[in-house]
This record gives sequence, C-alpha cells and structure tokens, in this order.
Amino acid sequence: MDSSFESRASDSPYIEAVWRDRAGSDYAPICPASGHWHLLFMKRNGKPSVSIEGPLTRSKSVRQDEGTEWFGVTFKLGTFLTAIPTSALPNAQTILPLIIKTSFELAGSRWQLPDYDNVETFVDRLVREHLLVSDPLVKAVMSGQLPEVSERTVRRRFLNATGLAPKTIEQISRATQAAALLEQGVSLLDATYQAGYADQPHMTRSLKHFIGYTPSQIAQARKLE
Repeated sequence: MDSSFESRASDSPYIEAVWRDRAGSDYAPICPASGHWHLLFMKRNGKPSVSIEGPLTRSKSVRQDEGTEWFGVTFKLGTFLTAIPTSALPNAQTILPLIIKTSFELAGSRWQLPDYDNVETFVDRLVREHLLVSDPLVKAVMSGQLPEVSERTVRRRFLNATGLAPKTIEQISRATQAAALLEQGVSLLDATYQAGYADQPHMTRSLKHFIGYTPSQIAQARKLE
C-alpha cells in the first residue's frame, strides 16, 4: 500500500492539522476513530471534489484509486460550522456542490478552492463571515479544567460543537493514547495502566473498535518497521 502522506501544523487557532496524500497501488488503509471533523479537497481523474468528513466513532477501512490526490484540514475540538448541523456529522460525509472546477458552494456562497499551502486564508474567511466558530468550553474540559456548569450543560454544548458526547471523545482519546504508547514500544501491561484501562481485555476491545487493530498487532507492526 503506497502513499505519500505528509502533514503540517498551523498557526490558526481553529486548525488542528493540515495534511495531504496521494494514493499508490492497493491503497486501502484503516482510518482510526476521531473526535475531529475534516474538510477534504480531493482530485480524482482530474476532477475535484469537496466534502465535510464527520468525526468517526469507530475505525473504518477506506479505498482510493491509484493516483487520487487530496489534502485535508482537521479542525480543533469545539470548532464547528454554523451552517451544518453537527448532529448529522458523526460517521457521515457531506459532499459540497461544485460551481466550476475552481470553486464550490457552502452556506449559499461561492468559495474558491484553497490549496495545501494557503488554506488558512480560506479558514480566516469562514471565521470572518461567522460560519466557523469555536466553543471554549470544549477546549477547557478537554484540558482538564472543570467548568462551573452542570454536567447536562457540558453534554449539550459538546453535542452542539462536536456532534459527540464527552464520554465518546474521551474513549477515542484513550484508545489513541494507548496505540501511541504501543507504537513507542511500551509493553501491553504498561500501556494498559498508563492509558487508564481496567485490564488488557478492555484495552484490546477498545483498540479493535476505535483503532482497527489489536494491541498485539500494533506492537508487532512496530517490530517490523
């Protein structure tokens, strides 16, 4: 499975990462679960497409034709589009209509297709037009700060900003942490403890669901690198 994946950080307070890839032969990776949503700009057989990729609550396999190119913007938790109901985002893809090959429609307006290097200009315009906003409560909770609001309010605002419940995001984050520990060479037992799982079977079920691989498969893949 060939690809040319690369990513970069961003100075934008709304962007988690910007990344791009090109599918080689037999490109069929397993995408892990993620609490983040993405904007995806793809070109297949010379034809562009734009889509909103919602957060994933479980891993899934994807396949792309050889030669397909794309870049994506992953947005920070708590950042959302006011024109798109977040409740409809999880595990879903929304295709945005193209106007011509160089522009597309979003929220009733025409937008030029950005590229990998200047996508921040596009995001800044979304912010200026109040189409992209961020709920600071989500960031505060995820960083361990306990807000002086009820648990019900926290859940409501998480659902409004992310489409997911706080517990779901926490479960995805824990599985991601455990997978990262195993990729670093941490033993299964220590990874179980450090990621906060009750026992190894619990971690195995979680990683299989959210990451798409068992802990043993992740550890073995590291040894083969």
